[in-house]
Amino acid sequence: MEPGTRAGAKLAGMAAAALGGVVAYDLTQKKHAILRNFPVIGHFRYWVETVGPELRQYIVTSNDEERPFSRDQRRWVYASAKGENNYFGFGTDNDVERVVGYPIIKHRTFTGPGATTAPHGGEGMPLPSAKVLGGPRGRRHAFRPASVVNISGMSFGALSAPAITALNAGAAIADCLQNTGEGSIAPAHRQGGDLVFQIGTAYFGCRDEQGRFDLGRLVDLVQSAPVRAIEIKLSQGAKPGLGGMLPAAKVDRTIAGIRGIPEGVDCASPSRHTAFDDVDSMLDFVETVAEATGLPVGIKSAVGNMTFWDELVERMEPRQRGVDFVNVDGGEGGTGAAPMIFADSVAYPFRIAFTEVYKRFAEAGLTDDLTFIGAGKLGLTENALVAFALGADMVNVGREAMLSIGCIQAQKCHTDHCPVGVATQNPRYTRGLDPTLKKERLASYVLSLRRDLLKVSEAVGVVHPGLMNADDIDILDGQRSAESLRALYGYEPGWGELGQGLQDELLDVMASLGEGQHDDEDGKR
Repeated sequence: MEPGTRAGAKLAGMAAAALGGVVAYDLTQKKHAILRNFPVIGHFRYWVETVGPELRQYIVTSNDEERPFSRDQRRWVYASAKGENNYFGFGTDNDVERVVGYPIIKHRTFTGPGATTAPHGGEGMPLPSAKVLGGPRGRRHAFRPASVVNISGMSFGALSAPAITALNAGAAIADCLQNTGEGSIAPAHRQGGDLVFQIGTAYFGCRDEQGRFDLGRLVDLVQSAPVRAIEIKLSQGAKPGLGGMLPAAKVDRTIAGIRGIPEGVDCASPSRHTAFDDVDSMLDFVETVAEATGLPVGIKSAVGNMTFWDELVERMEPRQRGVDFVNVDGGEGGTGAAPMIFADSVAYPFRIAFTEVYKRFAEAGLTDDLTFIGAGKLGLTENALVAFALGADMVNVGREAMLSIGCIQAQKCHTDHCPVGVATQNPRYTRGLDPTLKKERLASYVLSLRRDLLKVSEAVGVVHPGLMNADDIDILDGQRSAESLRALYGYEPGWGELGQGLQDELLDVMASLGEGQHDDEDGKR
């Protein structure tokens, strides 16, 4: 063999060995699901991501053009989840000069009522709900949620077991709640995180052999797990007025057993409940469930025709029956797969949906009697702050939570081919998601969002985002005009705000938490 040929063969051998080493490393490492599932070629994604800003600047899209989450938004979630620098330099690249609907938060020059002048709270500063969930109606197991940021309903089945495991274990670290979604409670939900159990139209986990609601099974189920509240799902932002659908490819033996359905068959939930058929019977159902379990009971719904909400407020006015919370799901939200027409054009987006519901309770003087929860891209700080200023007490995060544990917005949730193992049951992909690492990322994201909510609240002059009001944020019409949330949505004085008693109580709670944190810091020093 000629020297040149031998050198070439040696070089090729070294290249093959190096490639084999990369393959072996990619297949055994647990940090990146993409690399475990797609060894070698997965590195190209990270390379393209690295040079992406430069490519997009000249060729493709800007940082704010992609949907449903822009690259800037995803970058903030990813950096927050990884505990990396989530600051941005050189000013905003948002098109504030021409965008309609852009929120501007109005900071105060001097200290506002109750605001601290000390450095802002640390990363672990608690940020509990302003209200006691179930307190106004005297539920036996009423409680104050420890976090204003909680995880939206995403069922086991729609999401993989490693993904649910990571979310629940991460919720335990961040001390927030995880909503089970309508798919019942799986072993993956039992990793230490507290739960909100969702009752869907198919009554998974609490149904008899004919698929009808079974109160006894519900009681047994919630007593077997750390369930803190029960949510009755009337509809959801992804597909309002349409029952859920879990494709046959995702219905394996485990899911079939948990839900009580046939294996390998499309699982379609009805579009309406059978345990009640109007507002009156729904409230009877709420009170029956609350009495049997002792838990706070609320509803989740997208918002369309307002007749339902008018009737609900009317029947709650006597304060004899009522829901403990209302979870308003914006039409722009939704982790579930849906027909395009439902995802695009059915139900109001969050800001309109929430204000239309909230105003009806405000007119009746009922807003302090229940907790208001919002969902629909509210895992981004500015959107969450708008929700709080409009009267929300807590926000639920769904897709942002998915992003924090590795989702890359591939939009293959409905195909069972999610490349990072989040929204699939296919072992080919789920093997790449390591819950031990991802639980830390979920927790870090939640803590980062809470920290930013607290920082901005202090800038506005209050100690908690629940103390912001509809005058604290303006909505821009490009550079032509600015209008406050109060004026834009027709809020009367006092709407969007806590009653004085709740404000005083919240100030006391935050003061005690701040003292506790300072004591911890002193102890560490």
